[in-house]
Amino acid sequence: MKDLWHWTRRYFSIVAACVIMFLAYMLFLQDNSVFRYMEYSRTVDSLQYEIALANDTLERYQLLNRQLSHDPEAMERVVREQYNMVRQGEDVYVFE
Repeated sequence: MKDLWHWTRRYFSIVAACVIMFLAYMLFLQDNSVFRYMEYSRTVDSLQYEIALANDTLERYQLLNRQLSHDPEAMERVVREQYNMVRQGEDVYVFE
């Protein structure tokens, strides 16, 4: 036990122990720890992915809205496909 104490005093000072404990506290136990940073980073990445998907959907619907406003053939195509509307004398078969 005495040898361990001498070795510890020789190679590992109290100041170094305090510094190491302080750094461990700052890196792992505080609100701004490494683990929380990694968790927040994953959350930010997933939210950026969702934003990209929402922007793609927004662009698609804006394009469709412009087409429907200016092109009567596009309006007829959308009405026929989504609402199963037909002209007089046509038969519609819906496959699911």
